[in-house]
Amino acid sequence: MSAPAFRGGKAAAGDAAAAFTRAFGGEPTGVWSAPGRVNLIGEHTDYNRGLVLPFAIDRRTVAAVRLRDDRAIRVTSSHADGAVETSLDDLDTELPTGWSAYPLGVAWALLAHAGADTSGADIAILSDVPIGAGLSSSAAIECSVAIALDELWDLGLEPMQLALASQRAENVVVGAPTGVMDQTASMLGRADHAVLFDCDDLEAEVIPLGLDSAGLDVMVIDSRVEHSHANGEYADRRAACEAGAKTLRVASLRELTVDDLPRAKDALDDVVFRRVRHVVTENARVAAAATVLRDAGASAIGELMLASHASMRDDFEISVPAIDAAVEAAMNAGAIGARLTGGGFGGASIALVARDRFDEIAEAVAQALADGSFPAPRIFSVRPSDGARRDA
Repeated sequence: MSAPAFRGGKAAAGDAAAAFTRAFGGEPTGVWSAPGRVNLIGEHTDYNRGLVLPFAIDRRTVAAVRLRDDRAIRVTSSHADGAVETSLDDLDTELPTGWSAYPLGVAWALLAHAGADTSGADIAILSDVPIGAGLSSSAAIECSVAIALDELWDLGLEPMQLALASQRAENVVVGAPTGVMDQTASMLGRADHAVLFDCDDLEAEVIPLGLDSAGLDVMVIDSRVEHSHANGEYADRRAACEAGAKTLRVASLRELTVDDLPRAKDALDDVVFRRVRHVVTENARVAAAATVLRDAGASAIGELMLASHASMRDDFEISVPAIDAAVEAAMNAGAIGARLTGGGFGGASIALVARDRFDEIAEAVAQALADGSFPAPRIFSVRPSDGARRDA
């Protein structure tokens, strides 16, 4: 099956319902959606029980779903041909692979809360969240399916429980050792707000961004260098953080502050120390950014964004030349701040820009990347938006 892209809102629900009918016949019971996310600041802190400050974006994944009268579960996607079919009874013994691991992994995770007579489902998925761009297309899939199955299976789970189930699907079934930031932003997002999330105690606070009133836009610069969170580089960074915590005798790097860095430098080899230093200083930057947003607004966080990027580039070593060039070009053209967003090793950077200069800065970035013989980027704006919901 092939399906059109969509642009959100009511058209998204209609497109998903039409795709469902083409794939399975009849109409879906309902249509649910969940957004991708941009992380304003706070990278690779989530699995270290740290602080993050993401927001949900106005690009979404939509899932049209209908329960079946047996235990079969079938999924289709606008990004793949054909349907993948299995049984709820087989999910424990034959974990799905490929793209279907995301929606079917969520079904697997939610079965722990469901009864033995739970019905299967047909699911048609459409998305306009770019894949591999660091905008968490995976969490958007997971959360759209999670909120749908929670309602149809009458589970009554809280949004944070659905976020954790979605993370478990990504960790266990997909095999990506990610934290829960992406799913939390996708579930809890609110228009024109960021979500300050403490990955230690799972407390969340929505913080006003005020981008519209300040005349600001968040520019996404997709490098078109694709990444995969399930690859070895991401796992290596997490392993280094865990090794640093073990050597320093703390349960997680969240327990450390910048005052502990001299001790850490003496105890750790250079690579592990730099990984630890990034996480510790990034936690401090997230806390500082939340304070700045409350006191002075988004236009005052540029220096923190730049410091975050430098730390990811030099200490955590997750940036790539195309991303560094985009950040530098955006700043040279007049951006307030810019940084890599997402897990790194490709994906996207973001720049905070004056809305009336968006086109000018975008053209300057595109020209600079062309001059550097980098792939032509995809450049677009995103707005902080609401989290997972039922659309129809």
